[in-house]
Amino acid sequence: MTLLKIAKMGNAVLSSVADPVSDPTSPEINQLVNDMVDTMLDAPGVGLAAPQVHVAKRVVVYYVPEDRDENGIGEPITALINPVLTTIGTEQDYATEACLSLPDMSGQVPRYLNLHVKADLLNGGTFERDVSGFHARLLQHECDHLDGILYPMRMDDLDTFGYISELEDQTSDADTEEG
Repeated sequence: MTLLKIAKMGNAVLSSVADPVSDPTSPEINQLVNDMVDTMLDAPGVGLAAPQVHVAKRVVVYYVPEDRDENGIGEPITALINPVLTTIGTEQDYATEACLSLPDMSGQVPRYLNLHVKADLLNGGTFERDVSGFHARLLQHECDHLDGILYPMRMDDLDTFGYISELEDQTSDADTEEG
């Protein structure tokens, strides 16, 4: 088990476009994926992109917890190499996002509800399917890292962006005042 250092907002690797992986089956990519999974689970997080661990390659690992899946089954830990996302329709919604590269912060981010995903797999196969809801949101967030985009860059109302503890305090104060 190797835990990798997570890059924080301001690090140049997070604002660069990651390079495609020429051989998804290489031992180096397999080791990177294993180390990324260990790092993601230790953090703890539900997704991690290679630039977040200082590797400018188009690699994402993630999983969808059962309680975040609209079908209640979840999605096992998955590694996507060179992922390509294509939106299905134009419908979007807002939800609070956080990021291991912006610790203790969150904000409301608009994302597409439905996507088609195509990517290479470690075994040389192809991952191709339609995803929706939290699964779609998670992949958009992680794939943005591959293009040098952090979630605050997607926000259209920075009043919802801040430290989680401060935002929770505001919600608690508002609840107290109303109740």
